[in-house]
Amino acid sequence: MTQMNPTYYLAIDIGASGGRHLLAWREGTRIAMEEVFRFSNHAIPRQGRIVWDTRFLFDQILEGLKRCAEIGKIPSGIGIDTFGVDYALLDGEGRLQGEVTAYRDPRTVPAKAAFARIISEAEQYQRTGIQPQVFNTIYQLMAEKGEGGLDRGERILFLPCYLTFLLTGVAANEYTIASTSGLLEAGTRTWDTALLDVLGLKPERFPPLVMPGTRIGTLMREVREAVGFDAMVFATSAHDTASAVLGSLVDPETAYLSSGTWSLLGTLTDRPILDERARKWGFTNEGNYQGKIRFLKNIMGLWMIQEIRSEQDSLLSYPDISGMASSHADFSGIVDVNDPSFLAPKSMSQAVKDFLLLTGQKVPVCLGEMYYCVFHSLAVEYAKTLSQLETLTGRTFQAVNIVGGGSKNRLLNELTGSLTGKKILTGPTEATALGNVIVQMLATGEISDFAELRTLVEETIRSEK
Repeated sequence: MTQMNPTYYLAIDIGASGGRHLLAWREGTRIAMEEVFRFSNHAIPRQGRIVWDTRFLFDQILEGLKRCAEIGKIPSGIGIDTFGVDYALLDGEGRLQGEVTAYRDPRTVPAKAAFARIISEAEQYQRTGIQPQVFNTIYQLMAEKGEGGLDRGERILFLPCYLTFLLTGVAANEYTIASTSGLLEAGTRTWDTALLDVLGLKPERFPPLVMPGTRIGTLMREVREAVGFDAMVFATSAHDTASAVLGSLVDPETAYLSSGTWSLLGTLTDRPILDERARKWGFTNEGNYQGKIRFLKNIMGLWMIQEIRSEQDSLLSYPDISGMASSHADFSGIVDVNDPSFLAPKSMSQAVKDFLLLTGQKVPVCLGEMYYCVFHSLAVEYAKTLSQLETLTGRTFQAVNIVGGGSKNRLLNELTGSLTGKKILTGPTEATALGNVIVQMLATGEISDFAELRTLVEETIRSEK
């Protein structure tokens, strides 16, 4: 039964294909959630770049806040999370300079190579613990420097922090999102000045680093007038995966798999793991709540399925796609889902066919075989990654907790269980939003400790079944 006057918290969760406003509140030993607003989001081509339409995103944030007022459920707290690495350049007055370029823009390919000629990728990994991925902020800024773009702005804010700035007028960079940049020292969790020197940047160009749970400020007057109420805006775990992990069942015997546009498989550690094998195998050390480390591997994820689906004349539902794939489980072709050819191809279907041809394998003759190929290939990569994770951490995992939208994909879950040999735990579906509001509840004292937190997550998952 819902409390008569519950305290509401709002998670604004923005992904690469859409955003949602989810209200959350305590109901005994579980957290209840209600989606109040949803919108589509897509990177768009503009003036030779692939960019995010931040004006549109902020307008949608305001629309979702207005919706809360319309239904009479006013949040006392608000937190924004997004995908990692992308940033906004601001002038001294806080005005956006240029566009927020999307991580899939190819400008970083030569920039990554140029940076490695100055400081090797192996040294970068030892300094930051971050896998040298072509889309990382460090290479985006290298490209920006080469174009003269860094001269336009005085301050650099990561995307969710910029959107928070538009709500509050307070500029701060939250730790978990900053950790995706490839610019923080692995041990100290502060800016690496040697890497910044290559970019010609000083730490002062980045507004202060704050930890998840920090109160950023209340809504600016113009925002209050537009939406009809005031609320405290928190620095939540602003990187969506950091939020998802906090909303999962991860423990020393349970690995997490955040399954969505990207798949992120890993565990939590107290310290970064800088083993050279970790770099070569593609693992990264990102920040989490209370300074913990998310030791994980980025895997291309359901982006491949989404792109193949978008190429069809009629859009099948995802359950229909899984059903179609299941009927072609005898297809044997497997692709390396982390191959760069799948990052931003003109046609994902053709990219899959090209990889199979190049590696001497059978090419799908129908859409069902194409989909099964991708699902099977993802599960193969999950099994390989989990084995590597056990080697690097010295742990033996008994289970994998699959969270996020992909946790509802029965075929992929079954393939993952079969190939890993681990127990598969699914849910919560809205792990990211759950982790977002958990940070807010911890900050206000509505959740007292991690024992209570674990019970809340377990009961929230049970209520989904």
